[in-house]
Amino acid sequence: MKKLLFPVFIALSLPLFAQDEVQVLSIEQCRELALQHNKTLQSAALGTEAARYTKRATLGLFFPNISLTGMAGYSNTDGSLGMNVRQAAAGMLSTVMPGLPAPIQAQLKQLAPGVLNTLPTNQSILEYELGWMYTGGVMLRQPIFMGGKIIAGYKMSKLALEASRQNERKTRAEVIEEADQAYANVVKATEMKKVAEQYLLLLKQLDSNVESAVRNGVKLQNDRLKVQVKLDEVQLQLTQAENAIRLATMNLCHVTGMPLSSRVAVSSEYPRVDDAALLSGSSDVTSRPEYAMLEAQAQVARQEVNVSRAAWLPQLGLLAYYGYTSGVKINGRKLLDSWGFAGGVTLSVPLFHFGADYFKTKAAKVKAQQVELDRENYVELMQLQLAKEGNNLEESAQEVALTEKGLEQATLNRELSEKQYKAGTETLSDLLEAQALWQKAWQRRIEAQFRRYLASVAYLKAAGRLVEE
Repeated sequence: MKKLLFPVFIALSLPLFAQDEVQVLSIEQCRELALQHNKTLQSAALGTEAARYTKRATLGLFFPNISLTGMAGYSNTDGSLGMNVRQAAAGMLSTVMPGLPAPIQAQLKQLAPGVLNTLPTNQSILEYELGWMYTGGVMLRQPIFMGGKIIAGYKMSKLALEASRQNERKTRAEVIEEADQAYANVVKATEMKKVAEQYLLLLKQLDSNVESAVRNGVKLQNDRLKVQVKLDEVQLQLTQAENAIRLATMNLCHVTGMPLSSRVAVSSEYPRVDDAALLSGSSDVTSRPEYAMLEAQAQVARQEVNVSRAAWLPQLGLLAYYGYTSGVKINGRKLLDSWGFAGGVTLSVPLFHFGADYFKTKAAKVKAQQVELDRENYVELMQLQLAKEGNNLEESAQEVALTEKGLEQATLNRELSEKQYKAGTETLSDLLEAQALWQKAWQRRIEAQFRRYLASVAYLKAAGRLVEE
């Protein structure tokens, strides 16, 4: 029985151990997860999809509009033309008689009164009744010229689609920048913890040496207390570093769409940055999605002028109808009772609207000028931002070089102080100060590397090269 229970216990415990495993993420994985789970990016993608459907809908306006039409109604209206049979016959006879030969006219004049008197006077020659009337069929409407409104609308839909695509690309760049910053914060916090651990190790070794010297009467107890104070400070720094790692990891989980309690770590240090390759690339803002969006907005404003102008231009269309019509009885028989085709052309020429359409066009032109000025202003601001990010990139690279040199000097100074302290030619306070300077130099290098990497990401974003087309 025990042999059977042991494998079952192992099988049930495997998922628990799997949950405790730390998932190591690279910068590429963090970016991909952030892009997959970001709600703002999903919303931007839906906006692009909606703009694509709008473009298709606008394209359909160029083609005929075919619809089923029908109408039914009832009226009890009836009546006649007001002329009876005798009056109609007399009228017809008076019309025909002048064209007949004289003998025949004489005979008709003799016979006509007797014949006409035999005809009824109470019966109308044309009686009508409306009753039920209905019609149904297929109607086709084909626009021929709408003043350029349909063409302008289609161009605007294409521009709106391009603007939506660029907005999605802009959002992708923002998500990647956010993911890179979250990743870099984890790397920074991890490196800061390494500094605190190394500093703590040095102080523990020093504390052990000072304790031995105090026991042998070589050093005073005061020296031991100085080291203990430093040890307490570094223990606090180590706790702060662990908390920073925890918060940075939770933020990374939030950005990548993972549960905040997930056990994750980063795979390496900051990705390598080639400053020369970055600065040698495109140095203008025409590749930025914001630039393309501004261009699209300016072109949309110009098309708005065409749309407003179409209101006071002639509009020409084609109509065609095929259907069945029934109704209107004449003398008890239906007048309309058949299938038929009808077609024609509609023309609308605006004449005068008290300047309403004219001033709408003027307002659209002014709006287009305003959008163009805003576009030029934003482009200049983007150029300034690109120049600023380029300066930050150069300064951060120089800062990294200086901090690396400073760390190298601080390390040599610390090692020299340790040797001199062991030889008795340097005080404990000097050694503690040298170790503190070494720690600060290491921390400054980590901060510089952190700023340098984020400066490279910001520069790529400002140049429109963080997310390619």
